[in-house]
Amino acid sequence: MPSFLGIRTALALVVAVIAAGVSLLLNGDVQASLVILVCAVAAVLIAASGTEAPSVPERAGLEPGKEPAIADVIEAIAEPLLVIAGSRVEAANHGARELLGQHVLGEDVRVAIRHPAAAERLTGADDGAPGAPIHLVGLGARDQRWEMRVRTLGDGRRVVHLVDRTGSYAAERMRVDFVANASHELRTPLASLLGYVETLREDAGDDPGTRARFLKIVFGEAQRMQRLIEDLISLSRIEAEKYRVPIQAVDLADLIEEVTIELSGSPRAADLVTQIGDVAPVAGDPTQLSQLLHNVIGNAMKYGREATPVTVSLQPEGEAMVRLTVADEGEGIPPQHLPRLTERFYRVDSGRSRSLGGTGLGLAIVKHIVERHRGRLDIASSVGKGTTVSILLPVQRVS
Repeated sequence: MPSFLGIRTALALVVAVIAAGVSLLLNGDVQASLVILVCAVAAVLIAASGTEAPSVPERAGLEPGKEPAIADVIEAIAEPLLVIAGSRVEAANHGARELLGQHVLGEDVRVAIRHPAAAERLTGADDGAPGAPIHLVGLGARDQRWEMRVRTLGDGRRVVHLVDRTGSYAAERMRVDFVANASHELRTPLASLLGYVETLREDAGDDPGTRARFLKIVFGEAQRMQRLIEDLISLSRIEAEKYRVPIQAVDLADLIEEVTIELSGSPRAADLVTQIGDVAPVAGDPTQLSQLLHNVIGNAMKYGREATPVTVSLQPEGEAMVRLTVADEGEGIPPQHLPRLTERFYRVDSGRSRSLGGTGLGLAIVKHIVERHRGRLDIASSVGKGTTVSILLPVQRVS
């Protein structure tokens, strides 16, 4: 019996002949009719040869009866994707095999995806509706979070799509923590302000000594709130500009001199030691780099021991970078705290930090400034010996 494709080809040839004949009857132009006939036949034969090419399984080298179209499509998707037939994994792309293991093909889906919520969804009754996504915690790694979506195909098989939500969850946690910490940091001095103002309104305001002492505390708490708000605004501004690489040439040696002069009123100003080498200007934002220097040098002066040097060094690092180093000889920082020092509001010693006027945002601001300048920040510390902050910044390119 001729194939369906052969019948279509024969019918197309008949239509081509009829079209040429009609053209001959209407126009009487034999050459034009022949051109129409030849072109039509050629088009039909080309179409037939294209559609009668080897089947997809033969081209892909797959066994007959498989579904190569689905296999090809899911393999082109980066996120983990599986095809479930009954309760078995029929196909799994590279992402799924990397996440769940190379052995998942042919396994029971409850063994392939070892998670109670996934097993309950995939073994329950299926009404064909997509349903709400299932959130899987701890699949792959303990801190990973995945979103599982299941879609039923027309033949009863199901496609399982896993989307990694670890990054978005971490970002959301950071946002929630930031709002909670900022609210707490603002609420604490505000409560103190309200309490002292309320006291001053009563009998305590009649005593000049008490009034002066309370007003000094109120002024200090107001300054603390002001510093915190200024740091929050700075951090927000730096984050908004992080994709715009600064290109202005900045002489860090001159900037360090300006900052040390501004810090000359500090009780530890006499302990500052500068070691400035011959370095090229860096590509940067002078305002942000000044803020970076104030934060890093200010921290070293605050947390270093009395009468010990705070050394500020600026030296070339190859031809493309300069290295800024600020070292103190303070108490040092235990190693478990080092990875978290640049987190917002993270403090090694909260009481000491607040008593010294710290907002908990200084090193977070430094980290974002360094990232915007496409540099690198390293913090090394030894308990009992001190802390060294090293910053690499790219030099201004000569066009």
